[in-house]
Amino acid sequence: MSIRKIVDLCGPWNMGLGQNQAVAALAITNAQEFAAANLTKIEARVPGNFELDMAAAGLLPDDPYFGLNCLKLLELEATHIWYQREFDYDAEICGEEYLYFEGIDTLAEIYLNGTKIAETDNMLIPHEIRLSNLRQGKNDLVVHLKPVEIEARKNQYDANLFAAGYLHSGLYTRKAAHTYGWDIMPRIISAGLWRPCAVIAKSKPRVNDVYLNVTAVDVVKKRAVFTLFYDLTIEDDLLSDYRFRFTARCGDSELVCEQRLWATAGLLPCSIENCQFWWPRGMGAANLYEITFELLKNGAVVDTYHYKTGFRTVTLKRTSAADPQNGDFCLLINGQRTFVRGTNWVPVDAFHSRDQERLPHILPMLTDLNCNAVRCWGGNVYENDLFYNFCDENGIMIWQDFSMACGIYPQDEDFQQALRKEAEVIVKRLRNHCAIVLWAGDNECDMCWGVGGPNADPNHNQLTRKVLPDVLRRYDFSRPYLPSSPYYDEAAYKTGLPLSEDHLWGPRDFYKSTYYTTAVAHFASEIGYHGCNSPQSIAKFISPAKIWPWHDNDEWIIHCASPDAKEGPFNYRIQLMADQVKELIGYIPDNLEEFAYASQVSQAEAKKFFIENFRGSKWKKSGIIWWNLIDGWPQFSDAVVDYFFDKKLAYAYIKRSQQDVLFLFHEPRDWRIELAAVNDTLQEVHAVYRVCDIANDDEVVMQGEATIPANSAIAVQSMRYSLSRPNFYLIEWEYDGKQCKNHYLAAMPPLDMQQYKTWVQKSGILA
Repeated sequence: MSIRKIVDLCGPWNMGLGQNQAVAALAITNAQEFAAANLTKIEARVPGNFELDMAAAGLLPDDPYFGLNCLKLLELEATHIWYQREFDYDAEICGEEYLYFEGIDTLAEIYLNGTKIAETDNMLIPHEIRLSNLRQGKNDLVVHLKPVEIEARKNQYDANLFAAGYLHSGLYTRKAAHTYGWDIMPRIISAGLWRPCAVIAKSKPRVNDVYLNVTAVDVVKKRAVFTLFYDLTIEDDLLSDYRFRFTARCGDSELVCEQRLWATAGLLPCSIENCQFWWPRGMGAANLYEITFELLKNGAVVDTYHYKTGFRTVTLKRTSAADPQNGDFCLLINGQRTFVRGTNWVPVDAFHSRDQERLPHILPMLTDLNCNAVRCWGGNVYENDLFYNFCDENGIMIWQDFSMACGIYPQDEDFQQALRKEAEVIVKRLRNHCAIVLWAGDNECDMCWGVGGPNADPNHNQLTRKVLPDVLRRYDFSRPYLPSSPYYDEAAYKTGLPLSEDHLWGPRDFYKSTYYTTAVAHFASEIGYHGCNSPQSIAKFISPAKIWPWHDNDEWIIHCASPDAKEGPFNYRIQLMADQVKELIGYIPDNLEEFAYASQVSQAEAKKFFIENFRGSKWKKSGIIWWNLIDGWPQFSDAVVDYFFDKKLAYAYIKRSQQDVLFLFHEPRDWRIELAAVNDTLQEVHAVYRVCDIANDDEVVMQGEATIPANSAIAVQSMRYSLSRPNFYLIEWEYDGKQCKNHYLAAMPPLDMQQYKTWVQKSGILA
């Protein structure tokens, strides 16, 4: 390969720490100056975050997440951090050595052998620094990280910028927005070398980039048309000795193309027969081709570029406004309308150096829940390669936000240029992942423009209407682009009509309230409901004296992700969780065990209802991305798996609600209740079904057979229904040798929790 690692710089480093006013004037460029400086010195780990190193050194509590410990981290926001280490370099210097940082958080000065070689200002992208002063033998490396909160004060904040108060200083800084505090994440404005780093070498000649863009498919004839872009580095004056060989192979499908090289960059039109297409989960196999691009000189291979990708097309059918007759917001994969069912993907840890160790435990949950999509939320980092590879391999579509959220960001030329650079790096990095089916400019920034009054038209946002589209036109024109989520285009801004794609949060009252049952959006890209953690998990992050009661409890408030226990903007979320419990059962329990169970039932039934309400309305509705799979720190939240991987009741309910073939009930209407069936596969399904009422002596109320056309939802059977007594319907069906279950709770609040628990146990739905 053209890139090889020469020196791995992961592992132990030296770290120096000091508060801004005491150390800001220090000039530390080498090991001697580091040793002489009056700093707090500890051992650091790379990848890492400085707070974790402080905890390991005994300068912070062992668990920054326990109790109120995270508040101690607020005192560190003015900290300067120096990383220092020496390394030996004994390879042959070939003139193409680079210092490669996969992630630096955030504002860094980098010195090698006493000379400043670079400054960085973006946490979200890798940094590659050409080395001109690398020595044979010992080398001395120093990285100085400046406190972003202090540096942010140097920016000129225009009056038309907007973010919540605790987020405002982050508008100019290219750092994950959640680190400033969010309703799902604590305020931990960390710093560190949070992803791996190394000294690398690049050979010449070499293959820099290969990009495959599928332009058309014919599913019936099994044919795909695509273009192949390549970019090479060759120093020879003439190219007559060079050729390239391109190979795409998947099973018995293979394409080999070899040509003379006429330029160091080019675009080659191609087609492939007997194509094995990539399909979203449930619609077909997620076939991946082995792509190999070989650069040959005089017949010998001098460099190879290799990756996997799938052949598929994606388009977005979208209307500005929701309309039951003519409105639409639907992804088409290989020309097939595709119902989206999945989760929002948020930070998996507040300390991102721990992401990679957590991902292998989390990613299999996506397939276990039968998600066919994830939305990468804009307040997060751009995820690890493990994530994108997993989605490619398992047919999980990715909606990828660019990293902006809930604000009006600067519009000046300097910020536009910073975002353009970031987007170019990210698009080039991710564009060969076939799982990515949509780029979105940001999360909820169009909504934020509304705070500026009647003249604050989000269509004037240069970042999402000019900068990002320009980058995509240059580097990835194969996917649809949505400037914001939700997106207020010119028609939506002028008319104020309901949007075709929306975030459905509302009052978060009873989950079958009119807010939810009358929502007209065709696609919900956010919707959620609170669920309390289990008592066993709560004991892992709340002090024994504060585990109960829930009210007037500063530790509970902090762990609903409020950065302040007294005046925090999210203090209401604990009360909200209690209110949702009271709405379901008529009272708030006086003990944690009953409270937690009732809250988990409330969440489970709510998320089940949201998913089935959308799926049962296919194609009036075309997708639901619920909030969210897992917590990134211990908290009380909408997640269905907590930070410690403890699954709430909603996990099992969602797993059943996201089966490819699903029987469900529509809400009662006009004295009747209707059984429906949904088929998200591309084959007709014949099923035998049976419905019994667990709450009323297992009475069989429906049974029969149904043929469900491919990729459709149909009405199956209806019966008379009255709210005069509660019902707990167990729905069972069989198709293609598969035995399936679902349930439907036909009961209005208040619900008897002991009775409900009996119904659940008797039904066997949690077996």
